[in-house]
Amino acid sequence: MKEKRMNKNIFSSLRWIFLVSKRFARVDRKGRSAATSVLATLGIGFGVMALIVVMSIMNGFQMSFIDSILEISSYHLRVENLNTSNAPSLQQFCQNNERIINVSPFYEAQALMTGSRGGENAVIIRAVDPLIYVQDAGFRKELRLISGRFTMDSPDSIVIGNTLANHLGVKLGDQVDLLVMSGGSDVALFSEDRTFTVSGIFTSGYREINSSYCFVNFEAAALYFGKDSKLIWGLKLKNYNHDAAVSSKLKKAFPDAEISAWRDYNKSFFGVLRIEKNMLLLIVMLIFVVVAVNIYNGMRRLVYERRSEIAVLSALGARESEVKLIFIMKGLLMGGVGAVSGVILGLIISLNTDVVFKVMSDILYFFQYIFTAITAPENLSYIQMNSSYNIYAEIPARIFPSEVFGIAVFGLLSPFIAAWTASRNVLKMSIAEVLHNE
Repeated sequence: MKEKRMNKNIFSSLRWIFLVSKRFARVDRKGRSAATSVLATLGIGFGVMALIVVMSIMNGFQMSFIDSILEISSYHLRVENLNTSNAPSLQQFCQNNERIINVSPFYEAQALMTGSRGGENAVIIRAVDPLIYVQDAGFRKELRLISGRFTMDSPDSIVIGNTLANHLGVKLGDQVDLLVMSGGSDVALFSEDRTFTVSGIFTSGYREINSSYCFVNFEAAALYFGKDSKLIWGLKLKNYNHDAAVSSKLKKAFPDAEISAWRDYNKSFFGVLRIEKNMLLLIVMLIFVVVAVNIYNGMRRLVYERRSEIAVLSALGARESEVKLIFIMKGLLMGGVGAVSGVILGLIISLNTDVVFKVMSDILYFFQYIFTAITAPENLSYIQMNSSYNIYAEIPARIFPSEVFGIAVFGLLSPFIAAWTASRNVLKMSIAEVLHNE
């Protein structure tokens, strides 16, 4: 019974606090506090929206690199120096582990490739099973063929990146030669007999892969890589963040094998991407600092303007904590409206970045055309659409729910902290003194 009465009292107290806070938000004597509230709410909304859009585009930009590296180059886990007799056991282990979706063996070597037209480029040659393009969905998604097929029916077939093909000056059906090649003592360092025919040209989301990677079959590896070439097993996981857990199980099952995770591969590059993202996040979050300062100043002014109402409420029995909650509630309302509207707008824009950038391009072109038509009509023929917006429109936004939630919470906390700080000394003047002055 006491608990019910206590809950009822708390509910009643919160109810009148909410009603008074709402009344303070609607009624304003001079209009300054109302304007500050509206501007603060807009600031929170646009800040949340800007953060979500910026982080989504940055995620899409960075993940296009990371996905290509993980799916084509590094894999999620690598197993090296595995005894040949343990290969069936490794495949059985991968089949029984629900976190592993694919395992692919490959050989790798470095070479200096020359084209039939005189171009040359350092490359990484990877010998794989041609069926990888069919069996590995992630590999097929990131490695997009723009010419030919991912087929290596003969030892002299090779699939190369489009940037590498342009640098060498070769196209589908042309020949390339591995002039200088790494390997053991049984591999000739220089040779003009390692000739391959380009059977496919691919592109990916990472330029380094397009400019340096090429693929051959296992038969070519046996002919040119040498006896000392190591067989490497590349593992793909359902969630690449589970690499540590799967790696520990692999080490227990195969203690003699050398296991490395994607975090160790291109570690410096991933670190740079993370720093870039964090710095951009920090810069955009300064919006909330400015908004919080404005809310704090607005709340201090509101407290001063409402000193007579505060005195009356205190005289009627309102406790100091309840009076403070009136202003804190107002800050939460501003933060809630701003955060919710910002999240909605941010998600809409992030899911339609291609449309937004194209509309921006059209608007910019329209105003530029009108301005040129008025000031220099003879130069109208030189006005063109900005191609940069088309490039930006091709970047797929990637939305992470955890980041959206964190941004929304931060948008709520900044006005809450500002309102709480501003209301700490809400009853500095005595009730009698305030009422006497009024």
